[in-house]
Amino acid sequence: MTNGGSDALQSQLQALTDKFAERLQQELPELEQVAEQLQHTREREQRRALVLDIRERLHRLAGTAGTFGFTALGQQSRLLEQRADHWLDAARPSSQALTTLVPAIRQLVAEALSGALERKTLEHHDGRGQLNAGCRVYLLEKDSDAGQEMCQTLNNFGYDVLQFPEIALLQTAINGQPPDALIVSQHDDELAAVSALQQRLETPLPLLVINHRIDFDSQLAAVRAGAQGYFTRPVNITQLESSLEHCLNRQLSEPYRILIIDDDADLAARYSLVLRNSQMLVQTLSDPSKLFEVMHAFNPEVLLLDVNMPGCSGPELAQMIRLNDEWLRVTIIYLSAETDINRQMAALLKAGDDFITKPISDNALIAAVYSHAQRARSLSTALSRDSLTGLLKHADIKEQVALEVERSLRNGKPASVVMVDLDHFKQVNDQYGHAAGDNVIRSLANLMHQRLRRIDSLGRYGGEEFVAVLPDCTTEQAWQIFDEIRQRFSALRFHAGAQTFTVSLSAGISATDGHASASALLEHADQALYVSKHKGRNQVQIAQQPEAGRESV
Repeated sequence: MTNGGSDALQSQLQALTDKFAERLQQELPELEQVAEQLQHTREREQRRALVLDIRERLHRLAGTAGTFGFTALGQQSRLLEQRADHWLDAARPSSQALTTLVPAIRQLVAEALSGALERKTLEHHDGRGQLNAGCRVYLLEKDSDAGQEMCQTLNNFGYDVLQFPEIALLQTAINGQPPDALIVSQHDDELAAVSALQQRLETPLPLLVINHRIDFDSQLAAVRAGAQGYFTRPVNITQLESSLEHCLNRQLSEPYRILIIDDDADLAARYSLVLRNSQMLVQTLSDPSKLFEVMHAFNPEVLLLDVNMPGCSGPELAQMIRLNDEWLRVTIIYLSAETDINRQMAALLKAGDDFITKPISDNALIAAVYSHAQRARSLSTALSRDSLTGLLKHADIKEQVALEVERSLRNGKPASVVMVDLDHFKQVNDQYGHAAGDNVIRSLANLMHQRLRRIDSLGRYGGEEFVAVLPDCTTEQAWQIFDEIRQRFSALRFHAGAQTFTVSLSAGISATDGHASASALLEHADQALYVSKHKGRNQVQIAQQPEAGRESV
């Protein structure tokens, strides 16, 4: 190539580089803007959508920045993309991981726009600051052996547990990277130090306390330190995990969904703003004729309903809602300036649950709506979930299987159904008692919930039998997942008084084949489970494919 040709090429390349640099002036602030939205979003699906958006933006940067000579930007983008991937793939995504991802993106953008990033090398960014995407738990325990056993068991459940032998080390770790939860095994005066530590935090950590005393004063001190669980030694670690699961579910639960129907748009907007600032999801509606459309799309838990509206009264709307069985769990609160007690009672008798008189203070509105929303969700959970495990009941998980079969037929993607049964469970009840048996059932439910994705469904099918539905998952992938669960479960140690014991499980897997019905899927999974039992238990088998006529492994 002649010098002239080379110069022309270099000129064209430089023009492309300059154009990419101009693109960065727009794309980097947009990336930062999405990250800021993530920081202020609590709803689970919205957060996931934002992380997906961030991951795609980082992926594009990682793939193109190096090509145009922005090597450090590409390397940094790749590291942040991996952090986003870890969060998306985690069985229990950590809220703390997102908390640290946002400032990292903010720093990336600032350094890239200032040019400082291009003066750095990859050696400055070895990834040591990256977080495990699973829920991180800090354990304060002086006894090394007891702490190690606790860490191993909780790790089997999917938690990332770090043990600290003294309060000073724990304090340093929390200052650098707060965990999602804290377990304190109290020996001396650690609880007072932990209480002081909690008071210095902007948001106190979910706390579980272990002590050798069970007296009133000890439990009172634990409650004052912010404890949400209290255990005595020797610790039943599976019960400890169940309490930890409950704390984290409560901390990461989705915001309550509130629908406001009022013909006064300005007033509805004010109520909406007040409730949104209290971390609730709110939608307003001024046209009652759109009621059914919005109810189906938004699926509210609480309905704030004006009594007097043109064309259709609040009680009439309430009665229309109550005609639909699927909305019987929705709490209806009348919100009106009506002060006549007889008219209020008449409205309540027509399908209402409570009556709030306007004007109402912001705090009173928040308290009333929050308490009703909390009760509505608890009622909905109680009606659809098994009381021991918190999983879907028999009828609900069967319905979920049918839904996934229909979805698989529409999109052509595979879905797997897994049937799981505890081995020799009657012997557990007979030898160790039904309380120990319940503990085993609850532990397996928690373990499966930890290891499965949020899009998967899990139900208690019978006494010690479970069914899992895994959309967009082949039988081979399902086998890998449940064989890992099988291994982790068999490593758990259960306690019954002074005795310890282990339990194993067997499982059978079937998958949609383009024409299978829900009942056929369940039957095939049950047949594969029978094969697992027949071949010696403590194993996972895949159902035989009818069209191939072969036995799967």
